[in-house]
Amino acid sequence: MEIDLTGLLLVAAVAFLAPLASGSVPQLRVPAVVVELVAGIVIGPSVLGWVEPDAPVRVLSLIGLVFLLFLAGLELDFDRLGGRMLVRSGLGFAFSFGLALMVAAALAATGQVEAPLLVAIILVATALGVVVPVLKDTGQLSSGVGQLVIAAASIADVGAIVLLSLLFSRESTSPTAKLALLVGFVAVAVAVLAVLLGIGRSHRLTAVLRRLQDTTAQIRVRGSFVVLLAFVVIADRFGLEVILGAFLAGAGLRLLDRDGTRADHELHARLDTIGYGVFIPVFFVASGVTFDLGSLGDDPAALARVPLLVVALLIVRGVPAVLFRPDTTWPETVAAGLLQATSLPFIVATTMFGIELGLLEPSTAAGLVTAGLISVVLFPAIALNLLRPAGADATPDAARPVLRHEVEHRPTPQPLTPQESDAGRRTAETTQTKGDTP
Repeated sequence: MEIDLTGLLLVAAVAFLAPLASGSVPQLRVPAVVVELVAGIVIGPSVLGWVEPDAPVRVLSLIGLVFLLFLAGLELDFDRLGGRMLVRSGLGFAFSFGLALMVAAALAATGQVEAPLLVAIILVATALGVVVPVLKDTGQLSSGVGQLVIAAASIADVGAIVLLSLLFSRESTSPTAKLALLVGFVAVAVAVLAVLLGIGRSHRLTAVLRRLQDTTAQIRVRGSFVVLLAFVVIADRFGLEVILGAFLAGAGLRLLDRDGTRADHELHARLDTIGYGVFIPVFFVASGVTFDLGSLGDDPAALARVPLLVVALLIVRGVPAVLFRPDTTWPETVAAGLLQATSLPFIVATTMFGIELGLLEPSTAAGLVTAGLISVVLFPAIALNLLRPAGADATPDAARPVLRHEVEHRPTPQPLTPQESDAGRRTAETTQTKGDTP
């Protein structure tokens, strides 16, 4: 069987050029994922027709999707998802899903969308990979509002994936049977994690892993990839969605390394490099290739639907931010609502899934993805201006995902030596003396 890699080469070239394009004009603050999707649309059948979604592109795109959800699970901070913040984020997600059901029902009643329950699930997710860079850029990552937004976004990601796996599946089983399968899958996942935890406590095996982790074996990276594939395969065998398995694989590994050793952070950095450097960009470019621009452009009703879907995102994810009001100012509350309403990766993945199941028309899927693109371009930029102090200069970091080890391992300021302190004091005295001179 002869395999043509020309299409994959063009996809990889676009994935390489997209961050260069977005990074060359940092003032626009357009995330690279938006450029990747738009470029994929341009080289795909909708415009130039240079690339078709053939087998190599589809396979690497699927790996990129599961890696994206795997790294999203790995980003969960369980220390933040506890106590009062967990309760408030959970209530916010319940409020959001209730709004999503009402909004989706209204859209379905007016003939704007099909499958209102699926659309409701699509509307409740948040693009955590876009939200984190914006919070870092404004210095709000560790602030109260930043922690609230990250906790709410994490709950939204988990909840949306669980709901999708529970209520929709390629298997024609009842919701009760799916719930039983979900419980069974979680039980198997916990058992696997318990085995991994027990293995990790073996001093002999730990010594071997430590010896091989920095060699060409890259043993911990290989082990993480095995865990990822194992969870994906188990989820598939249980009739659940592979993205749930990928997400739980990342969350499970995050639970196992909560001690935060240097080796763990180096492992996460390497996994980020593999995911964001190779597979995930292929997924977004390939999503653009499969984007049905023709169905959106040829149908005026579908094009007119896009503003309604943008407003739906604002209502479903933005309004619940009022629950943060006791702990935030009004500008922070509005910014939190805008950040929560920012969504794209989950929309892309779920609309593809909806088309495969015959639940969504291509024009509806295209409208949802376009609304997600608009949310990623506009909402974080507005939120950034609300959160940034007046006169503060922004750094051009918002166009790329923030690696978790960059946040958790900031250099600790070192105390000044007596000589440095004395020199600083003399400099200050000299400056004050000059300032007092007429």
